[in-house]
Amino acid sequence: MPKISSIKAEETTDSRGNSTLLATCLLASGALGSASVPSGTSTGRHEACELRDPDGKGVQKAIKNVNEEIVKAVMGKEVDQTALDELLIKLDGTKNKSRLGANAILGVSLAFARATAKERNLELYEHLANLYFRDENARKYKIPEPAFNVLNGGKHAKNGLAFQEFLLIPIGFNTIMEKVEVTQKIIVSLKDLLLQNGQSIELGDEGGFAPKLKSNEEALEYLGKAISAAGYDTQKVKLGIDVAASSFWKNEHYAIEGKMLNAGEMISMYEKLCGKHEIISIEDGLNEEDFAGFAQMNKKLGGKINIVGDDLTVTNVELIKKAIENKSINTLLIKPNQIGTLSETLAAIKLARENNIKIFVSHRSGETVDSFIADLSVAVGAEFIKAGAPTRPERMAKYNRLIEIEKEISRSKI
Repeated sequence: MPKISSIKAEETTDSRGNSTLLATCLLASGALGSASVPSGTSTGRHEACELRDPDGKGVQKAIKNVNEEIVKAVMGKEVDQTALDELLIKLDGTKNKSRLGANAILGVSLAFARATAKERNLELYEHLANLYFRDENARKYKIPEPAFNVLNGGKHAKNGLAFQEFLLIPIGFNTIMEKVEVTQKIIVSLKDLLLQNGQSIELGDEGGFAPKLKSNEEALEYLGKAISAAGYDTQKVKLGIDVAASSFWKNEHYAIEGKMLNAGEMISMYEKLCGKHEIISIEDGLNEEDFAGFAQMNKKLGGKINIVGDDLTVTNVELIKKAIENKSINTLLIKPNQIGTLSETLAAIKLARENNIKIFVSHRSGETVDSFIADLSVAVGAEFIKAGAPTRPERMAKYNRLIEIEKEISRSKI
């Protein structure tokens, strides 16, 4: 069993230039692992608590919690992943990890996982698969379908678009490299179209364009035109949207494009959009507390597309159970920093799998160059992954890691 020699936390920066936490774990064997923790902009009400300093930007308190209290609790201990995570949860003592901070706890949890993989001379995805499946015969490494956020709205941009993400999902191609290249060609076409129409090519938080368009449907139309202009069609390149509907939930209605809509009207709107555009995924289409509304949407549209829970479920087993009971979703978004430990993340995925719910692994808007989620997505056989537009280093780190893993898996089959 791995023995912890030292743990250290320090400050690094995310893609928005904000401070975040970098944790490093050294095992007695000499194996070393590090992990940096991302940060979200559009966050669910029930997410684990990211501990920030009083100014709202710094993470010195979280760093201090690692370097003093957590170090004291784990130094010299022989633990596996489950035991470490349980120790950290108990040490924190709160329901949402607000005392030590989910960012402090997650950094240590992921750094330990990386160090343990190195100690065992395994690739990270191999080690994570061992943790997830336990039975080696059950492991089936799978490269997920990438969903690229190429138009940003909502809280990720300042352009007035209600929907937060407009995604390209290139399903008609064989390799991750092909899918990245196809998407990059479409992005060039999209840029040209925006410029031709006098639109801004300013970028949003996740590397997609953030033009001031008239409507969400206009954004979808631009994507359709860009796909065609790049020489592809919507049978091979599908669309997805992350609505983040809680962000425009006002006075028991959805304030969208000058209208105040109820849940039924929102679902009708999605039905029309899906009829006109090749949408295969809708994330957070309704308010994060509306399990019944999600169930209605899943009943109406779930036979054809992914109804994805993110703010609704926040990688939390108790909320996922509620979504299962209500038949609210058919796809679960996974963000490790929503819950705060690797073990709880894997438990959330297992629960979803046991109930035939697809897995969609996700980054955050404030990202780092850490590629942990790429290995995680392959290890658990996730159907989808999103890590932003394939342009910026912190986004490409995930896609490049998937390319590496795909090559490794291909070589192992020869």
